[in-house]
Amino acid sequence: MTPGACRSTTIRWLKFNLVGGIGIAVQLLALVALKDGLHFNYLIATALAVETAVIHNFLWHERFTWSDRARAGFTRFLKFNLTTGMFSIAGNLALMKLLVGLGHMNYLLANGITITACSVVNFLVSDGFVFAKARTETQSM
Repeated sequence: MTPGACRSTTIRWLKFNLVGGIGIAVQLLALVALKDGLHFNYLIATALAVETAVIHNFLWHERFTWSDRARAGFTRFLKFNLTTGMFSIAGNLALMKLLVGLGHMNYLLANGITITACSVVNFLVSDGFVFAKARTETQSM
């Protein structure tokens, strides 16, 4: 990897984490509203809160994190949801069941742990697949 590519990846990683940090707040607020406010089961509340954050994150990644790459619209949104979204939901539900259901950990602390565990994989999938450079962008470099 060239120094320029390394720098670009580092900046993109920082942007990804900024968006993700805001997404965490969105997810936690949705989780509290659904579980404590509307009295949803913690697993259903988790799935809905994650999807809320996934939508939020996609919109910001499209316009901020990967704004230098051609936009693909609804197709890209589907790719994001079917990869990072599904991974986040499955990972969050499995870890929440383990940490809260079996380990009796506080659901907010457990949710923070699950978000962190899923973030690296989500970045790699997003950068290499969802927001990948179009062939024409790659060939012109």
